[in-house]
Amino acid sequence: MSDAAGTAPENRRGDTLSNSQFLDDFGALKKFDITVANFPYSMKVWPHEIFNTNKYGRLEGYDMPPTSNADYACVLHIIKSMNQNGRAGVVVPHGVLFRGGSEGRIREQIIKNDIIDAIISLPSKLFYGTGIPAAIFIFNKNKPENKKGKILFIEAEKDYLEGKNQNTLRAQDIDKIVKAYNDYKNIEKFARVVDIKEIEENEFNLNIRRYIDSAEAEEIIDIKKVLVELKDLEEEREKIDKKVKNYIKELNY
Repeated sequence: MSDAAGTAPENRRGDTLSNSQFLDDFGALKKFDITVANFPYSMKVWPHEIFNTNKYGRLEGYDMPPTSNADYACVLHIIKSMNQNGRAGVVVPHGVLFRGGSEGRIREQIIKNDIIDAIISLPSKLFYGTGIPAAIFIFNKNKPENKKGKILFIEAEKDYLEGKNQNTLRAQDIDKIVKAYNDYKNIEKFARVVDIKEIEENEFNLNIRRYIDSAEAEEIIDIKKVLVELKDLEEEREKIDKKVKNYIKELNY
């Protein structure tokens, strides 16, 4: 870990979910201004018994994550590690955006707490060892007035440099995402500011495709024009057939 001032990082090894290494003098989770995380996706074996005791107060206001998947346990740990003005960026698998059950209830609770600033959908094969696409949760515990009650969705899945085994975000791709986030406005097929009321109407589903249609418009086919062209081609074929038959006849075949 390092602070925003750029001091030397402090690395500590341990199981974050059962025994966090960053605690204050009272044994509570240390609070940070800025937190970033890219945890192992969908861990099936994790210390859910300890987590369920509400160690560090991570379940205050939230349901218990499923014992078979630690994704939301990791998310709740990050949220609890943010101070009152804290911000966080958390890389998550797309399932976190729409899965139901207890995860759906936790997602609803997070949305109602209005701490999601933005959700950014990333291209597939960006991270070593997995080809699945991921998304970034941007959390903010002190959203400015113009962002309250809203979430910015950014669909950045199509902008990347393709590699044989791993794709890469180019400088222009990152700049495009950052600009869209800073501008916080609608951009056709790329970004959209969505009112939480609309998300509630979608049963708190955060699947980005529900809010941004990035599909290319299908070409409109003029049936009458196509039929005329087919007729012209048919007539041209008949003329060619007639010429070929005449040539064959002249050659005495």
